[in-house]
Amino acid sequence: MQVRVLVRLKPGVLDPQGRAVHHALEGLGFDGVQDVRIGRLIELDVADGTDHQTIQAMCEKLLANTVIESFTIDTGATG
Repeated sequence: MQVRVLVRLKPGVLDPQGRAVHHALEGLGFDGVQDVRIGRLIELDVADGTDHQTIQAMCEKLLANTVIESFTIDTGATG
């Protein structure tokens, strides 16, 4: 089963990488961009039937720094 975890900085946490990208875009003449926040996408291939709690524990213990980051889990399951 494929799982995607999107990790982003929490609101209010400074994002120096996003700031640098914003500045670079302005330097290239893209004036319409008001803010840039950088996150990361982690793709996991896990055994079928791996429960949400297990994936959440992976995120909380290793994949995200929950003090400054939030995460969303997408298993692709619908319904």
